[in-house]
Amino acid sequence: KCPLSSVLSNDSIAVTKFILLGFASMDWESRTFLCSLLSSAYTGTLAGNLCIVWTVLRDSHLQCLPMYILLGNFSWLEISYVTTTVPKMLSDLVSLGFPISFPACFMQFYFFLAMGATKCLFLAAMALDRYLAICHPLCYPVLMSPHSCWVLASSCWLIGFLWFIVPVTLISQLSFCCTNTLDHFVCDPAPLLAASCTPAPQAEHSCYALSSLVIFATILFILASYGLVIRAVLRLPAGAGQHKAFSTCSSHLAVVGQFYGSGMVNYVNPAASGASGKVETLFYTVGTPLLNLLIYSLRNKEMKQALKRTLLGEQ
Repeated sequence: KCPLSSVLSNDSIAVTKFILLGFASMDWESRTFLCSLLSSAYTGTLAGNLCIVWTVLRDSHLQCLPMYILLGNFSWLEISYVTTTVPKMLSDLVSLGFPISFPACFMQFYFFLAMGATKCLFLAAMALDRYLAICHPLCYPVLMSPHSCWVLASSCWLIGFLWFIVPVTLISQLSFCCTNTLDHFVCDPAPLLAASCTPAPQAEHSCYALSSLVIFATILFILASYGLVIRAVLRLPAGAGQHKAFSTCSSHLAVVGQFYGSGMVNYVNPAASGASGKVETLFYTVGTPLLNLLIYSLRNKEMKQALKRTLLGEQ
């Protein structure tokens, strides 16, 4: 009756594999179209971000600039973020009902949440960089030296990957009995908690409390930083400097808006699930990284020039 499980005792059965339902309700033509669309977005995201990482590593000038050190780390994070979920998603679109093992599901769950938290921290770090560059230009070379920037980037990675260890551990210890189907295309808190056959208020509350904390703390920091930046820019004489500052700020705020707007639906509101939750998750899992590449990275004139030099083999 429960083929993806193992017997623990006479009356207890534990799930050893899950089936991600994903978009199983869609017909074959729709799934084929979605698979093609996601494949294109995934390929574009990988190619674009790999180019940015390679350019930052190869260009000695960019390696000394804090903004591009953070951007290189952010691009690598985007590559890892989409790779955590999209390959399995594409596989499920092509072959319905192919199970994912219990350990693999929780590895995906952990890395998905950890990189989401890391992304929030990097967006806050980028806002800090812009604030210091525009509001404290004389102190900026000292406060954001390459060494300081690497310490900041390392802190984002470390804190992000430690942030959700407790709730992931608590959820992994729940009893899932014979409920081996998850109504999602990714191992996520809502479907996993829904599949548990025992109440788990502690695990649920810790997960959504930590999600709310990292989301609201970083977005308030970003908004406060850019509030001060905009005030400082408005005091400058109208001209190229003011336009450049506003251009940088608007690009970053567009990335922040689309990521936080979609992420809040699922990770601040525990009731978010079902079809609407899938659409939101799909957007910030696949759509946001691709849009980030177009908005924040490839619109950058200096990055495009460095990328051109790298591709042409110039120094």
